[in-house]
Amino acid sequence: MLIISAFIGMYYAYKGVHKCHKDYLIAGRKLSGPPVALSLTASFMSAVTVLGTPAEVYRFGAMFGVFAISYVLMVVITAEVFLPIYYRLEITSAYEYLELRYNRYLRLTGTTMFMILTSP
Repeated sequence: MLIISAFIGMYYAYKGVHKCHKDYLIAGRKLSGPPVALSLTASFMSAVTVLGTPAEVYRFGAMFGVFAISYVLMVVITAEVFLPIYYRLEITSAYEYLELRYNRYLRLTGTTMFMILTSP
């Protein structure tokens, strides 16, 4: 699968389909809803999440339901509040928004804090 994916990437790089980084990252904003939804689902659902959720439910029981409800609320709020703002501003991440709204120093601070928080 990885070899096929690599060949697809090399093919499109050779054909020159991507004119700039926006074409590569967000497909020139020409994709319909289903491919975007599948891409977001794949990026949110890691193998650790899929394998670890049953163990979490077993260990924490009904308390894990609170997490599930809050996760659904977070996804809905993000989709309805933040994504329209990002779309209008034509930015692709919260870090770009931090730099646009404040400055580069705050963007780098946010990036560093996220890396420290998520490092093992």
